[in-house]
Amino acid sequence: MAQDIIPIELGLPQGDLVTLWAPRWREDGEEWEAFLGDEEDLYAFPDAAHLAAYVRTSEQHDLADHPAWDAVPALNVPELIPDDDHSFDLVGVPEMVAEEPDSWTLSELAEIVNIVRSLADVCELDEVHEVLDGCEAFSLLDQGQLPFTGREGARLWNDLSTTVSEKWDVVLDTIDELITVPSVDSATLDQTAEELAAYHEESAEAEAGVDSRDDEFDDDTAERADTDDADDTDSDSDDDADDEPAGFWAEVGIDPVKIVLSSRDYYTLRCYLDDEPVFLGSDGVIEAYPSERALARALADGGDLAHTDLAEVSTWDEVLAAATAGELEVDVDPDNVYVLAGLDDDIADGVDAIEPTQLDLAVELLTDAADWAGDDEVAKALSSSESLGWLVSFVLRPDPTRLTPSPPFDAEQQAWRGLVESFENRLHLN
Repeated sequence: MAQDIIPIELGLPQGDLVTLWAPRWREDGEEWEAFLGDEEDLYAFPDAAHLAAYVRTSEQHDLADHPAWDAVPALNVPELIPDDDHSFDLVGVPEMVAEEPDSWTLSELAEIVNIVRSLADVCELDEVHEVLDGCEAFSLLDQGQLPFTGREGARLWNDLSTTVSEKWDVVLDTIDELITVPSVDSATLDQTAEELAAYHEESAEAEAGVDSRDDEFDDDTAERADTDDADDTDSDSDDDADDEPAGFWAEVGIDPVKIVLSSRDYYTLRCYLDDEPVFLGSDGVIEAYPSERALARALADGGDLAHTDLAEVSTWDEVLAAATAGELEVDVDPDNVYVLAGLDDDIADGVDAIEPTQLDLAVELLTDAADWAGDDEVAKALSSSESLGWLVSFVLRPDPTRLTPSPPFDAEQQAWRGLVESFENRLHLN
């Protein structure tokens, strides 16, 4: 397939440099991956203006034969500015591994290691492969916090920190030596530099406008505060309304969930313990029911659910007691309705056919279920280095400076269907 060409930023010893990366794509039955460069040189530039000047004038480089290349020279400068998801601070890795392995640190490290592996694969950097393959923890970063918990997890994190301390300079120096900053046409550079300066000026003005409106809002709020204080006695009835119970499910901190798949609808329960998802079920199997009433009956019976992971929730007994007393109503909030049906066809049709909210909720459900089950399949498929992850990221975090994913989207559709099929296999219909 014709995968997009993505602007990326690499934080290296010689500075922050921008270049282009073509993630894996298939052509004539073969799989390819490439960076902007020529033979053994990796081309990189101090900013998007220099990159734009180069791609508009040069025809001799490794991306010239890429299926999507014809669209690149026509891009404006802001479209060649790497977004946050594709800015990789290789120099900052030692500082990152000195911290605790929280989810943010592990996610950023995983993205950096993935792009380093891609550079090592494309540019045949054996020294880099030796460093990454010599420490098991590098291959586990995509799985999030799970591998780095407990005594064994602490050992893995210590091994990673030691390897970075002793050998990360090899990675940095090897990649740094690849970099070539090619000369660009001066007249074209003058034009692209003006485009970049105009973009930064517009961005600064827009930000200043937001700040100005915020200040006006704060002043107006302060003026209204005195008036509001004088009217406090008139707001007692409103306060009483705010004190009304939010509902049984909100009080116990557990949510009924409805899942709409192409085959049928499913109902189950989910909550979060310490920000980690927990479903009605155990051992990675979600207990699901064909209707809200069927779920309520199962909770009233209670016997088959005695060993669910939700039993760890302090309010679980309240749910069972209400169900047994016939007082429990299973009512799914609209925010907990996940419609996966039809998304695969929308993905095949492209970004304009995908409803962002529907996709966002679907990603949330698949990710929650995988995290709960200790399965890294979803995290890998949705990483920005994968074609599906790049498409999902573009839809959920739109940015005018990013290249629009280009069709066909057969591989993305197939990858998404695989994730949904794995999730559906996790459901046990009662």
